[in-house]
Amino acid sequence: MKLSYFIKDLPLKHTFTIAHQSRDVQDTVIVKLEDGDFYGLGETTTNPFYGMTAENICENLQAVTRKVESLDWENPAALWDLCKDDFSKNPFAQCALDMAAWDYYTKKKGKKLYEYLNLDPKKIPTTNFTIGIDNVAKMVEKMKEVDWPLYKIKLGTDHDLEIIRELRKHTNSVFRIDANCAWTADQAILYSEELLKLNVEFMEQPLGKDDLEGMKEVFKYSKLPVIADESCIVESDVKKCSGLFHGINIKLVKAGGITPALRMIEEAKSLGMKTMVGCMTESSVGITAIAHIAPLLDYVDMDGAMLLSKDIAKGVKITPEKVTFPEGNGIGAELV
Repeated sequence: MKLSYFIKDLPLKHTFTIAHQSRDVQDTVIVKLEDGDFYGLGETTTNPFYGMTAENICENLQAVTRKVESLDWENPAALWDLCKDDFSKNPFAQCALDMAAWDYYTKKKGKKLYEYLNLDPKKIPTTNFTIGIDNVAKMVEKMKEVDWPLYKIKLGTDHDLEIIRELRKHTNSVFRIDANCAWTADQAILYSEELLKLNVEFMEQPLGKDDLEGMKEVFKYSKLPVIADESCIVESDVKKCSGLFHGINIKLVKAGGITPALRMIEEAKSLGMKTMVGCMTESSVGITAIAHIAPLLDYVDMDGAMLLSKDIAKGVKITPEKVTFPEGNGIGAELV
């Protein structure tokens, strides 16, 4: 077994702005596991908000290379457990390795990942298309550029309701809004009444991740469902979100890969919560991986590759009507 990895730049079509950062280029790290007959690809993006850089991701992968190459693991979950202590401070790096392991393992099994998991690709919910914070005219322009039935609108300004009111004049598509921790409980509750009238489906992470008392109030009084993002990073967070959120948004890179995400989905469902998997502007490597587990979900946000001006890979094809997977087994994405 050989483990290799390398850094790539993902240029964006438009400057992407959320409540706490803006970017024109997304750095990503690609991992490859190969044995001479089969190979698997995995991906993790960098994220300064979480302190995850290309350098520390690669350093962590380098530190485990000899171990991974010598390990005898039965399946990806076993590899994840064998390496979990090594990645305790860097789940982003673990995600890329775990994803590559699933791609490699299911290729050896001669199955697509969704087939191995006994999932029906016809049951994938429609992804939203994300509109980052900008002036309203440019946000409208982005919606016209990609006509989509479901938009996620990034908020976190001092005129958020005005933005949604204006955008609503230009489309009948359903909105989801993501405040990325920017609001207070009083704002979220007040805004929810107006947002409901504006055909908003749910609010994602309206408050700071540690504002538990505020979320109790929002959960109780909001007119819209609330979905956890920054409050639900790893497996132990799922139970903590019960009674504070109606659902959770799992990011593979933050959780540590597909292996823990599958467990998080199962636990959330057992607690009566809605499930969603979101993306971090990955290439088609990471996005295709998300698509394979999407039949398990109530909602999905896998538009990352659609936001790129140049993709480094080819993989799943997404339209509002359907998701088309690549022909190969495993996850099936290939670098170009």
